[in-house]
Amino acid sequence: MREMKGLTDSIAEEIDQSVAVKKQLAGEVTLNIAMAANRIIDSLRAGHKVLAIGNGGSAADAQHFATELVGRYLTERKGLAAMALTTNASSLTAIGNDYGFEETFARQIEAVGKAGDVVLAISTSGNSANVVRGAEIARNAGLVTIALTGRTGGRLRELVDVCVPVPSDSTPRIQEAHILIIHILCRIVERTFLSTPAELRREVPIK
Repeated sequence: MREMKGLTDSIAEEIDQSVAVKKQLAGEVTLNIAMAANRIIDSLRAGHKVLAIGNGGSAADAQHFATELVGRYLTERKGLAAMALTTNASSLTAIGNDYGFEETFARQIEAVGKAGDVVLAISTSGNSANVVRGAEIARNAGLVTIALTGRTGGRLRELVDVCVPVPSDSTPRIQEAHILIIHILCRIVERTFLSTPAELRREVPIK
């Protein structure tokens, strides 16, 4: 039982730490999140698309975000143009082999990105070399750049139009907050593209 008590205490501590970071978001970066949402909405309204990039857990977050826009978050509405540049193993490995790992996203953005599109760059440190390079290429090509990062923002902070820095230095806590931010962005964007006010009240039930 003593071992179980220690385990449950540890679990509670992890939960408390996660909640504390999320609460800090409300006081520190709500304006940044709102700015990011507005930039995404403006781009989609103008007929552009969102490209999401990241490594590891952040690659999964990029795919999660794109999926919620193309499919749905909570409510039925038209599909929105979004794609994660983390999913094509042939492209990632060919570009990495031929040009170097730093170019894995930059080359894809160069190929499919157009001025006015949005690049959502996700990096807990803000310093991931291929994410930074992707943001550089995107900015130079006239794309809108948004970053989800950790506390300092890393190199991405100075490269993007909107940076949303999670007030933490812990990778797990930052990633947990990134998912919350992604869900907030999806909800704001989705509400904007509902075709009738009635749809605001008709959320799709859990299956």
